[in-house]
Amino acid sequence: MRLEGIYKSFGEEEVLHDINISINDKEITCILGPSGCGKSTLLNIIAGIIKPDKGTIKESKKKVGYVFQEDRLLPWKTVFENIKLVNKKASDKSIRDLIRIVGLEDSQKKYPAQLSGGMRQRCSIARAYNFQSEILLMDEPFKSLDYDLRISMVKCLIDIWCKLNNSIVFVTHEIDEAVLLGNKIIVLSGNPCRVDTVVNVSMPQQERRIDDKKMVDLRCRLLKILSRQ
Repeated sequence: MRLEGIYKSFGEEEVLHDINISINDKEITCILGPSGCGKSTLLNIIAGIIKPDKGTIKESKKKVGYVFQEDRLLPWKTVFENIKLVNKKASDKSIRDLIRIVGLEDSQKKYPAQLSGGMRQRCSIARAYNFQSEILLMDEPFKSLDYDLRISMVKCLIDIWCKLNNSIVFVTHEIDEAVLLGNKIIVLSGNPCRVDTVVNVSMPQQERRIDDKKMVDLRCRLLKILSRQ
């Protein structure tokens, strides 16, 4: 998928200005930028939820799934039932496999109110994968979690992605999430939102550690880019 010359305004406020980005198959593309810079608007354009005022989206036909900032689980349905809901043709075995991959084997009969925040987000990720999307869009899905749990969820997402091998577009304002996840990190600036820098990361996600020198250097580079905005 490639976005070329994307513009978007709401009323007199220009939110996106001449956005040009590409999303590669079977890679994690991180969109990094400060809060309120237009990241979610860009993600909604990729999803087809809203249309750009100008520009084109060149894509092969891909099925798109979405993980929101909130888990959006139905409180009256169990973990198993919430995951089943988006694809009723999926076999019970395939759903149990997803539940095992996200580490919720002992909780599949529990309701959302019985789960921690991290467990609910793992359930929402499994639900998105049960939708069988080829591109998974994630809008700051770990925003409400504390730091240690966010890093744990990042590692969980890497494990799932390595097993299921789809494309992910991950929106975040947290540098550590982008450093650990992204094959490509697209840094946005705001007012209006533009592409500032694109960074490609060759180190496999499974080998990355936040205290590794290469990752520390990358973190410092991204921090400098964001701090000059």
